[in-house]
Amino acid sequence: MPEIRLSAGTVEYEDTGGDGPVVVLLHGLVHDSTVWREVTAGLRAGHRVVAPTLPYGAHRRPLDRPPTPDLVVELIAEFLDRLDLTDVTLVESDCGRAQTVAVRHPERLARLVLVSCEAFDNYPPGLPGKMIGAACRVPGALPLLVRVLGLGPLRRLPVGIGALTKRPVPDEIVDGWLRPLRTDPAIRRDFRHYNTHIRRTELLEAAEGLRKFDKPALVVWATEDLMMPRAHGRRLAELLPQGRLVEIDDSRTLIAEDQPRRLASVLREFVARTGK
Repeated sequence: MPEIRLSAGTVEYEDTGGDGPVVVLLHGLVHDSTVWREVTAGLRAGHRVVAPTLPYGAHRRPLDRPPTPDLVVELIAEFLDRLDLTDVTLVESDCGRAQTVAVRHPERLARLVLVSCEAFDNYPPGLPGKMIGAACRVPGALPLLVRVLGLGPLRRLPVGIGALTKRPVPDEIVDGWLRPLRTDPAIRRDFRHYNTHIRRTELLEAAEGLRKFDKPALVVWATEDLMMPRAHGRRLAELLPQGRLVEIDDSRTLIAEDQPRRLASVLREFVARTGK
């Protein structure tokens, strides 16, 4: 996997290459770029797909500076700059950093896609988000939580992966997501620092800023999402000047896992319809 040295540390990423429209895929907490594997397969013909692994706990290279949500926003913007990616379709699932990137650093973006993600006051989202926050504050609780979530029979619990998907994620994928947190104290330090330095007003501020993001924008929401309120998808689409809402059935938060072909189709159609 290629990697790039940024001001806060080294970031690994996947890049299909090619001359097509650039689609940058951002994952959520305790996932890496593999969450997009089937969506990438559905986009790579005709698109250049770039998917960084962000410092959200499944990363394998600890940062040089302790990550915070605000630092990750700047890291994403620097990543786009250093790879000289232009006219980018920025897609994010689960986390909400793309909203702030669109507000603070819109210059390289041609389009924005928000996929069942944190928004408004739902931050951290749901019971799993609150449990992670608590585990990061109690000494010794984070390694225990990771070990519990890593047990095969418990992976479908509604406080873990089971809250995010209707269908089981392949064990080898989940093992890859959890391994850095299980095995590397430096990754646990990154994860703990990120989750204990959340600004709870961040996404409310971003929502106000999105009113000025006058570029094509798509909001894709899972109708059976247990983490992200369905009404938030509608609200995001309404406040974006060129926003449009698409709802996807038979899926929870990680549409890239539950309905990857449908999501890839929606993204292809959006890029084609809004192209120059």
